[in-house]
Amino acid sequence: MSQYVSRFAGTRHRHPAAASRLRLPGRPRTPRRVAMLSVHTSPLHQPGTGDAGGMNVYIVELAKRLAAIDIEVEIFTRATTGGLPPVVELAPGVLVRHVDAGPYEGLAKEELPAQLCAFTHGVMQAWAGHRPGHYDLVHSHYWLSGHVGWLAAERWGVPLVHAMHTMAKVKNAALAEGDAPEPAARVIGETQIVAAADRLIANTTEEADELARFYDADPGKIAVVHPGVNLDRFRPADGRAAARARLGLPQGAFVPVFAGRIQPLKAPDVLLRAAALMVDRDPSLRSRMVVPVVGGPSGSGLAKPEGLQKLAAKLGIADLVRFHPPVGQERLADWFRAASVLVMPSYSESFGLVAIEAQAAGTPVVAAAVGGLPVAVRDGRTGFLVQGHDPADYARVLDRFAADPELVARMGDAAALHAGSFGWDTAASGTADVYTAAMHDHRQRAQHRRVRSHHG
Repeated sequence: MSQYVSRFAGTRHRHPAAASRLRLPGRPRTPRRVAMLSVHTSPLHQPGTGDAGGMNVYIVELAKRLAAIDIEVEIFTRATTGGLPPVVELAPGVLVRHVDAGPYEGLAKEELPAQLCAFTHGVMQAWAGHRPGHYDLVHSHYWLSGHVGWLAAERWGVPLVHAMHTMAKVKNAALAEGDAPEPAARVIGETQIVAAADRLIANTTEEADELARFYDADPGKIAVVHPGVNLDRFRPADGRAAARARLGLPQGAFVPVFAGRIQPLKAPDVLLRAAALMVDRDPSLRSRMVVPVVGGPSGSGLAKPEGLQKLAAKLGIADLVRFHPPVGQERLADWFRAASVLVMPSYSESFGLVAIEAQAAGTPVVAAAVGGLPVAVRDGRTGFLVQGHDPADYARVLDRFAADPELVARMGDAAALHAGSFGWDTAASGTADVYTAAMHDHRQRAQHRRVRSHHG
């Protein structure tokens, strides 16, 4: 599922690595060992709270599948509690290295740029303990990691592959009301990384276009690789009724679920306002609708951690809304199976992994038509895309599901089928292709430099 995207030709090209065995001089090779960087969030943390979310799942699943195709992965992340072992084996072929950089707790993401020097030092210390050539490539996630990756790749003489996950300019162009804009320092940092990286991995064609449009990225360096979903974990399994029994949800109820970090960017308030409108129009829904909100406050949502509970009370639906703390992946799959529909009214999503996970579990999705969600959700087949964030628009779509359980079942079946094409094995294979192409190009440039200096 990877392809190079040309902004100018408007066409999708076969990935160069796919054809490299035929036409690239020198035999292309995939890396033996990759240094993966995740400064601000640990792959060991629980998604759905703090700064842990889809990116955590992405890194864990991708690293495991890369290891399964013989690419060892060492993930460097900042130690957030004292006494952590320096190295933890996450899975065969996947190590997590804890780097001491700044105080363990109480450090906001906005304060992390000041710790990048210390983090880089920790990465370099780990590298110094190995023989030269230990890492073949650096793969950094999010802009903070990109700065460390840029320095590490330069120092080690290896290519840098970077995944943005989210972009400051894109987020600032679609801010939720009351949300704080991303700082200028991040915009500058992202611009530098885009220029420095050998390859940029985008989740969708739209994200690739945004990289070119907002950051003037070279289209030839951008590869589109859709994230995957763990299809063993997220599947219809024993069905909606059994999942509801396990979670204590009423069998005949209409259950629109929000799952994710509680912050303005994710817009859980839109679901609550839509639910209130639905009950106003049809009071009988009060006895047959439950609105679970699964997740914890995060980012700018931490300023008012009780804000959503207060909103539910103000809207007169506190009796319908059930707040649940973040849960592990197995339990999350049950919440998706139990739901009538997943609701994602986000202002910005680079992909929307949760949407694919819910669909894989056999649940349709109602989502904002932003970012990668139009790729994740087949509008009219596996769910509905809503333009904008007007609660009335969401209420109208949700009314259709509430009035027609057959629509839930029909779209749920289509959703599971659609999500089946997003396996992590496909994502890992596409990522390995990007690595191969990056290493080949990096070697070619190094050879050209040597030839020029020799003839200098």
